[in-house]
Amino acid sequence: MSREKNKNFISCKVCGAVNECDKEGEVRCRRCGCKIYETKNRHFQLSLAFLITAMILYIPANIFPILKTYTLGSETDNTILGGVIALWEHGSYPIAVIVFLASIVVPIVKFAILIILLFWRKLKIKLSFITKNKLYMLAEIIGPWSMIDVFVVGILSALIHFNIAKIKPGIAATAFALSVIFTMLSAISFDKRILE
Repeated sequence: MSREKNKNFISCKVCGAVNECDKEGEVRCRRCGCKIYETKNRHFQLSLAFLITAMILYIPANIFPILKTYTLGSETDNTILGGVIALWEHGSYPIAVIVFLASIVVPIVKFAILIILLFWRKLKIKLSFITKNKLYMLAEIIGPWSMIDVFVVGILSALIHFNIAKIKPGIAATAFALSVIFTMLSAISFDKRILE
């Protein structure tokens, strides 16, 4: 009975047959004879590559201006944090809090969750299977909220075109949007078998 529990099964990518495999050595499909590879490590590497790319892009997203405003001959550059501070100083407290949470807190929390899920064994973190699944679901749920900042830039540019002012998205808007996309790709390519 214990021998049956330790068996690992993998499907053939060519014909779809389910084959028994062990973690050592090469596995050939019992039906068509093609080589079958364990893809657990490939998913780990892909998810990690997307996560590293997202974290690298997050740096210019916060350093460079996310939008440039031109009013009556003067030019103003605003970073994400600078925009949050400006909103707070103008009394738009709820919007400042939403932008801060969506643009600063959510991406950092998602990075932290994905790092924990990818490296929980190496970091020697003791988590139950249920806790790891809840963390994964949390990362999936909060992911799209990071895009609020990009939508705010789009809405502002549409609204300001009707006034005297002119607005252009800065380089940080592109970097931030790409960072969010790569974070989502990292979560999508994450193989939940790593959690077992």
